[in-house]
Amino acid sequence: MEISGIITAIIFGIIIGVLGRLVVPGRQRIGVLWTIAVGIVAALIGTALASALGVGDTDGPDWIEWLIQIGLAAVGVVALDRAKGRG
Repeated sequence: MEISGIITAIIFGIIIGVLGRLVVPGRQRIGVLWTIAVGIVAALIGTALASALGVGDTDGPDWIEWLIQIGLAAVGVVALDRAKGRG
């Protein structure tokens, strides 16, 4: 992976993490760095999952891939928030 790919993944991860956090109702007890980390992981897993389902590369915007990524980020934010709430 080239440096431009890594930078792109980080930027998309930030966006996906923030959107995933906005989808979750209420206040989350995780910081910005955790949100970014969750977003990056969700973006990578979501891309792989969308490719496996055959919706990763479509003509025009990849809406389904983005919805998968945002959904995964929301799940990640909730899981991390609950894990931090117990600790």
